Amino acid sequence: MSKLEGKVAVVTGASKGIGAGIAKALARDGAAVVVNYASSKAGADAVVAAIVSGGGRAVAVRGDVSKAADAQGLIEAAVTHFGRLDVLVNNSGIYEFAAIEALTEDHYRRQFDINVLGLLLTTQAAAKHLGEGGSIVNISSAITHVHTPAAAVYAGTKGAVNAISGVLANELAPRKIRVNVVSPGFVVTEGAQTAGVVGSDMEASLVAQTPLGRAGQPDDIAGVVAFLASDDARWLTGEVITASGGIR
Repeated sequence: MSKLEGKVAVVTGASKGIGAGIAKALARDGAAVVVNYASSKAGADAVVAAIVSGGGRAVAVRGDVSKAADAQGLIEAAVTHFGRLDVLVNNSGIYEFAAIEALTEDHYRRQFDINVLGLLLTTQAAAKHLGEGGSIVNISSAITHVHTPAAAVYAGTKGAVNAISGVLANELAPRKIRVNVVSPGFVVTEGAQTAGVVGSDMEASLVAQTPLGRAGQPDDIAGVVAFLASDDARWLTGEVITASGGIR
């Protein structure tokens, strides 16, 4: 039997990139998956189609996780479509780089609203439905310790994700709900391509610093998340796993 057979998962920000890879990996391992998207319906539908063509179950659900009503609706959609909730992957996130002289209130609020408030709102909604054995996996970033220039706000959001996850691990442990973090290094995604990182000197520098000698791919992260979502990780909570090819 597949290790997630019978489980239901919600993956936020799953229309592309790491989120899409995670949704597909959870489905391959047997979970029914709610594929969340904020704007790219076509991308989410493509992820659902890929899962269904492989014999899995999935549905695309629109929602801005930084809005309480949308976060609640997303979780309720999982229960309505599949009858339960076992796994929440908080993957939704945006990143914008700006030197300290260029910071604005909007730059700060956009990133903290989605990357931090969104995680809190979806977790708040999900906690009402997760039972014993439930798993929450939050996606952070190795940028919290790589300390890339011009990334103060983005790194701050991911530092908050790490701290919040530790608190929630202790808070939800009495209910036997686990909370862990996966912290990716540089991963080739549509966002990285749009930002001009892929093929740039920045990518070359990051790969040069990576002991395993290459950029990451969404599946490199998805496999770690699938492990944490499963009962194979039943004794892990409050952990931050850096999936970066060895970059520190």
